[in-house]
This record gives sequence, C-alpha cells and structure tokens, in this order.
Amino acid sequence: MDAAVFLYLVLDVVAQILPPHYNPINTAESDLAVGPYGYIMALNFVNRGLLSLAFLYAFGRTLSFLGVDSAKYRRGVFLLGVWGVGALLLALFPTDVPATPVSWHGLIHLVVAFLAFVGGALGVLGLSLQFGHDPALRDLKKFALPVAAIAVLFLVLLFGLPFVLPHLASRIGGVTERALIGSVLVWMLAVSTYLAKGHKPRAAL
Repeated sequence: MDAAVFLYLVLDVVAQILPPHYNPINTAESDLAVGPYGYIMALNFVNRGLLSLAFLYAFGRTLSFLGVDSAKYRRGVFLLGVWGVGALLLALFPTDVPATPVSWHGLIHLVVAFLAFVGGALGVLGLSLQFGHDPALRDLKKFALPVAAIAVLFLVLLFGLPFVLPHLASRIGGVTERALIGSVLVWMLAVSTYLAKGHKPRAAL
C-alpha cells in the first residue's frame, strides 16, 4: 500500500513536469492524461484504482480476522469501490483537451470522475463513523474521521464552489481536486498501516 501511494505521487509529479505544463492550481489532474505524455497519468489512474481495490480486499480480510461483522461496512465499502473502479474507468475514457468541445468519452470521464469523487469522500466518511461502533476498531476513528472530514470538505468545495463563487472555483479547482484525492489516499494509507501493525480487538464493553 505504501509503495503504491508513493508511486502515485511520483507519477503525478512526473506527469505534471512534462509538457504541456498545465497549472496544477487551476487545472484538473485529468488534463495530464491528454497530450504526448498522457499515458503516464493514465497509468496512474490504473495504479489508483488497483491500490484502492487492493485496500478494500485487505480491509475485508482484516474484518474477518478481527471477528467484525462486515455487513455494517458494506455501504462504505461499496462507495469506496466506486472510487476504485472509477479510477480504472478514467484511464479508459480520457478527458478532452482544455477549451475544446466535450466529446462522448470526455462526458463519460466527467460523470465517472464525479461519481468516483463522491464515492471516495463519502466512503471514507461512512467507514470512519462505523469504526466508532466497533470495539475492535474504535481507536481507528480518532484519526480516520478527521481525515475523512477533510475529504468531504474538499468534495463540497470542488463541486459547490462553482455555483457560489465560479471565478474563485476556476482559479483553485486543480488544487481542490488534488486535495480531495490526497485526503482519500492518506486515509487509506493510515488505516492500512494501523491495521497492518496487528492491533488486537479491544474487549467488548
């Protein structure tokens, strides 16, 4: 998990450095997937999708090991699964070059990106809230919930700001999107690291 998140960061930086040098502050990450080096960002979408699905698989196995009822986590797992599958689909349906008409694959990309971002932010929030109801995972909530709240905050800014302050949204949309993506990835990394350390279930009260 650590290596996959680190690889995502490296590929994102590499894609940003290479032409056509989009501004990361106001330009969406998906725009890095178009142009002569767009395949690097496309590979990174695949990396994000696979690492997210791998996290969900390991998370499910951990719940079973701890004797936790996984049914209570199905909604959060489903939403985070939308995030993971969505990343894979983003690689298959690239966005359009900025300032050009929306194509059929560009439209699919926009819809998938919206669903993936909503799924990621609400998925980590739902799972974090559920941690507090399980003695085996209660300690996770202390740091998982604040990170999840940050992800939801940036989700609201990303999709709500254009309706309230469209000029500002156009200027900071890129960094807002990246902050949302980063929050979800940090959440998965923190949770997987905590669980990988072999924390034992707390005694039920």
